[in-house]
Amino acid sequence: MSVKIRLARHGKKKKPFYRIVIADSESPRDGRFLENVGTYNPLVDPVEVSLKQERVKYWIDQGAIPTDTVKSLMKKEGFFANLT
Repeated sequence: MSVKIRLARHGKKKKPFYRIVIADSESPRDGRFLENVGTYNPLVDPVEVSLKQERVKYWIDQGAIPTDTVKSLMKKEGFFANLT
């Protein structure tokens, strides 16, 4: 079982809102997930990203791999600079 940190889309048509979730790589995009660790709102300016940094660090230590999109969001939030 490969675990990924990825986006799950919610919200109305033309008004996306994303949850950052920990999910099995074989689960559907908006389907079953293990844990909700944050949100991403692309509609506000500047974009709004919130992360539960302790839980994300825990899952990365357990071997979870962030998708490219989530990794770029985490870099913009300075998450990798806070890892020590």
